[in-house]
Amino acid sequence: MTPVELDLAAAHKHFAAACFNATWGLLDKPDRSADDADEMLRLAQVSLWHWTQREDCGPMQLSVGYWLLSRVHAVRAEVGDARQAGERCLAQSVEGDLTPFYRGFGHEALVRAALLAAADSPERTSAAQHLAAARGCLEAIEDAEERSMLEADLVAIEGENRS
Repeated sequence: MTPVELDLAAAHKHFAAACFNATWGLLDKPDRSADDADEMLRLAQVSLWHWTQREDCGPMQLSVGYWLLSRVHAVRAEVGDARQAGERCLAQSVEGDLTPFYRGFGHEALVRAALLAAADSPERTSAAQHLAAARGCLEAIEDAEERSMLEADLVAIEGENRS
């Protein structure tokens, strides 16, 4: 049997995007099962891994990858993992000197993680601080579509936590 030649760069590009999009499909699924939640986590991890294998992987791609991973952990109510991925997302955004859009979503990830903690926890104070920081980033986002994306997520978080 003749070995098949594989373009690894093309494969990493394909799987980074395909796994990212499949993760979103499961995040948006209204009747997500426990098996779906497990698959969603695997997909987010694999998407990020494939990005790290690409030559064009930089702070922006890592920020988005860690943000997605944080979001998945938050949906799964995994506080520590959501916080850790959120911190990595924000660090990539700050250290990479990315636009306020990416910094805002770094703070958004940390808000979601902190809100999973008990109501009387110091995490709740952290959530309020990150929410204020994310709202501050909104003002600096010039692109209306990007600003709208972050604002919609912040409004959703505030609505989910009015109880």
